Amino acid sequence: MSDAPISPAPASPANALTLDYLPIGQSACVVAVDWARLDADEGRRLRALGIDVGAVVSVAHRGVFGGSDPLAVSVGRMTVALRRAHARVMRVELAR
Repeated sequence: MSDAPISPAPASPANALTLDYLPIGQSACVVAVDWARLDADEGRRLRALGIDVGAVVSVAHRGVFGGSDPLAVSVGRMTVALRRAHARVMRVELAR
């Protein structure tokens, strides 16, 4: 687990959810990440991919087997595969 603190305060409940529940094609801004729930290497990898507080993301696809892993998440001009468990530690606020 990482010793990094939880990123800034969560968004308002009216339009906040975890990334794993973001509807396909809906844009959202990452408003909080619970880095302590991730392994330190996983956290570094996600940050290197640009997934951190302030990033604008959208879910492009969901896996079709079992728990719907992985999620294809668009970040900027790239699409990255994320485990649902990683997406679950990220709170996002729907874009307006």
